[in-house]
Amino acid sequence: MPLHVLVSEEEAALIREKMLQAGTTNFSLYARKMLVDGYIIKRDFEELKLLTKELSNLARNINQIALRANETRNIYEQDIKDLQAYYYNVKRAVTERLVKMIEE
Repeated sequence: MPLHVLVSEEEAALIREKMLQAGTTNFSLYARKMLVDGYIIKRDFEELKLLTKELSNLARNINQIALRANETRNIYEQDIKDLQAYYYNVKRAVTERLVKMIEE
């Protein structure tokens, strides 16, 4: 039973390159092998999206403090300490998640 797949020029070039890496020039054999035995890697980036949101919050806090400092020419030491603590918590969470992803 014939199956047909349309690909772009770039995709065709990538397929040819991968065929060469696999040591074959027979597209039919390569396609059957990949379609039957190939696998899909699906990553869940939800946690990274949440971390990105935290980074956005951090940036917003920095901007608010900078705005206040520019307006009043004052900056509160506690604001700096809070910001540093928030930054290190986000950095730790990002590092832990990246290490976990690498180990998977």
